[in-house]
Amino acid sequence: MASRLRRTLLAALVTAAVAVPVSAAARPAAVPAPAPVALPPVTAAELPALGERYEANRGNIREAARTAADHGDRGRATRLRVMADPARHFLTFDGRDGGRTAEVFGDLAGAERIAVLVPGSDTNLDTYERFRAGAVALRGELGPRAAVIAWLGYATPGTVSPEVLTDGRAGDAADQLRLFINELGQAKPGARVSLLCHSYGSVVCGRAAPSIDVADIVLYGSPGAGVDHMAGLRTRAAVWAGRGSDDWIADVPHLRFELLGATVGFGADPVSPGFGARTFDAGDGGHSDYLKPGSPSLHNIARITLGRATEVTHG
Repeated sequence: MASRLRRTLLAALVTAAVAVPVSAAARPAAVPAPAPVALPPVTAAELPALGERYEANRGNIREAARTAADHGDRGRATRLRVMADPARHFLTFDGRDGGRTAEVFGDLAGAERIAVLVPGSDTNLDTYERFRAGAVALRGELGPRAAVIAWLGYATPGTVSPEVLTDGRAGDAADQLRLFINELGQAKPGARVSLLCHSYGSVVCGRAAPSIDVADIVLYGSPGAGVDHMAGLRTRAAVWAGRGSDDWIADVPHLRFELLGATVGFGADPVSPGFGARTFDAGDGGHSDYLKPGSPSLHNIARITLGRATEVTHG
């Protein structure tokens, strides 16, 4: 059985290795963007004046939109102009290499509960609105004194690519996530922070877990977190896991082994009893439905973020 699964994964790697170069011209990273105006880390003293940071990043977004238009990518340029709306608030923005952003929903300065969303594969400036839609839906569930940050802080792998089967992208991503969470903790030392990790984002969160201070780590639609048991995350956070009954990720083999100099697979299934996480009811949704308005998974993720663990349903 293990040998057959290894052959299946190797076939997927070879297929992806052939498919990716053919579509390289359409990769989000292929669209150029200027280096953004550098901004220092957010501090507690800056929180009352975040409007100045938001305006600086609007300028960064507008410059990226102009560059995309000059490059002939009108679709990217249009999406960036939408992101530059004065009603939107970006702590960070970098249009290069597919994009890096951290968008805030709610009043970060006054927030006592903060959810940080970490996305999975194929999340970039061209697909960003679907990631944002989940953040908007979650913010609507949390009520006052809460904020959501949609953190696109790394180059996500393509769903059809060799990288999506290994933790290669997760190493640098975890370093950036640690930096962001630690800076957020210094700026908001009294806030309760929950890390919400979707799909490949679970791998990133698993790598970052030992060196970040958060109240919860929530893994959903997860192929694994890079460990065989929750204890391997070496975190004091409450670890939660959920999977919708129609999520194709359930069919991904939960293995880890060395192949061609890389570690393939992400370890145990986080929703399995042997992993040791607290599980929550994620309803009958698919891989992209966890933050869908009205869904059991959205309600439960909101309850976890708010610290209302006793109200979480377990299906």
